[in-house]
Amino acid sequence: MIIPIWPNGAPGSEDWTQQEQITPPSAARNIPVVRNVTQPTLTVYLPDPQRATGMAVVICPGGAYHLLAIEHEGTQVAQWLNERGIAAFVLRYRLIQTAVDDAEFEQQMRETMADRSRLALLTKTLFPMIIADGNQALRIVRQYATEWNIAPNRVGIVGFSAGGFVAANVATQYDPESRPDFAAPIYSAPLAIEHIPADAPPLFIALASNDQMAVQSSIPLYTAWQATGHSAELHIYATGGHGFGMNKQGLPADQWIDRFGDWLTTV
Repeated sequence: MIIPIWPNGAPGSEDWTQQEQITPPSAARNIPVVRNVTQPTLTVYLPDPQRATGMAVVICPGGAYHLLAIEHEGTQVAQWLNERGIAAFVLRYRLIQTAVDDAEFEQQMRETMADRSRLALLTKTLFPMIIADGNQALRIVRQYATEWNIAPNRVGIVGFSAGGFVAANVATQYDPESRPDFAAPIYSAPLAIEHIPADAPPLFIALASNDQMAVQSSIPLYTAWQATGHSAELHIYATGGHGFGMNKQGLPADQWIDRFGDWLTTV
């Protein structure tokens, strides 16, 4: 089941004309990715009613704001949660416009990621939109809470890399209907959190120490949460790199999802 989160059109991108597409695995990228999202959606994964716990998690895949790594940071996470009785919702949030041709897209992304000023320009207007998408996703889940057998006070968010940016910002910018009850930015992209609310939710963070970008983002975030007296749990694995998600590398970082599951029993 796929639910549009902005039935009347996503605010701020009403004039976008690009068409959402899936780029299959290739020599350049060995995973399928979703691109050119203009109309954000939630893909609904509900657990067996006999096992349902009432908990729900919005999942934000990463992809440098150009794409969504929809499987190992999306659907596979949802399936893992479902097996444990937790409802899951994979969010396709808005992205930087990219070329329709896959090879042209790969070249475009390489050039943009190498030019930090260009990336900053492209994301300046995008960031408020994707944070709004994260907020709205939580509102939608709560709106359907009775129908989906969800407890409205047990709805959280997890995100990876760029999706971790979404999750962390949603954990600091919300209204009563969009406040996450817990949040988990996993190897988050760079952050600039300016304010932590008095009722900020519990935070779970996981990353590898050989992922310098995530180290620079995650440790200050954890420290700020601690300094303001909020609950936070931090897991730093010696190796694992960036973007491991549900991929198995034969490393301790493979177990991050189990530690996340343990933590969910406490929130």
